[in-house]
Amino acid sequence: MQLRYNFRLHPTPGQRAALARAFGCARVVYNDGLRARTDAQAAGLPYVSDGELSKRVITDAKKTPERSWLGEVSAVVLQQALADLNKAYRNFFDSVTGKRKGPKVAPPRFRSKKDNRQAIRFTKNARFSITERRRLRLPKIGDVPVRWSRPLPAGPSSVTVVKDAAGRYFASFVVEVAERPLAPVEPEAGIDLGLTAFAVLSNGRKIDAPRFLRRAEKKLKHLQRALSRKAKGSNNRAKARLAVARRHAKVADARREFHHQLSTRIV
Repeated sequence: MQLRYNFRLHPTPGQRAALARAFGCARVVYNDGLRARTDAQAAGLPYVSDGELSKRVITDAKKTPERSWLGEVSAVVLQQALADLNKAYRNFFDSVTGKRKGPKVAPPRFRSKKDNRQAIRFTKNARFSITERRRLRLPKIGDVPVRWSRPLPAGPSSVTVVKDAAGRYFASFVVEVAERPLAPVEPEAGIDLGLTAFAVLSNGRKIDAPRFLRRAEKKLKHLQRALSRKAKGSNNRAKARLAVARRHAKVADARREFHHQLSTRIV
């Protein structure tokens, strides 16, 4: 069974620049691959295979003056970006043919540097590691400080570095662990989610709604007004957008923490 463990990263200014370069290179490879397949479809040509696409947008592209800077980042980052594109296409085709259940999946879209989430993935082939000083060593980026909240149960098979809308960095490790089912218990509990109260349990216990967003509403209104007055495309607007995103991130973190603690107590 595979589990994810997320930890906060605190990269130095130089490491942030290296991560920004890696985010950009991965985005360019993804978009180049998507453009190659859409252009082939528009011209009535056969679907570009995964191997041919990798050769075209990574191996051959590095030899051109326009894409020579792709060699400044780990090759695994570029390969994983293309793997994400291939997976997106498979999910789309499976959704169209009915092999994939659930809501319909849209075709892949081009990525933008203005997206709320930027991410790159390192696998074992990239030889990332955790140093003796408990830092995350990433190829061509360096030893990034990590805020460890708990130990990893086993060696990770991959790590995804994520930058969210609030400008925070996280490391998401994938760890393979043995599946251990919970011991059977006799008591059972029913939970009714409500409007006036967050939830009511079958034993009569009522759990009040914390209303995290309501409590942050006054500050958010002030920040949203400040954002609306900034000129589009200006640096001040970018700073104001970041302030709004950070406030929303605090609300989301508080809500997530409340859900985790409550569900743990009920279990």
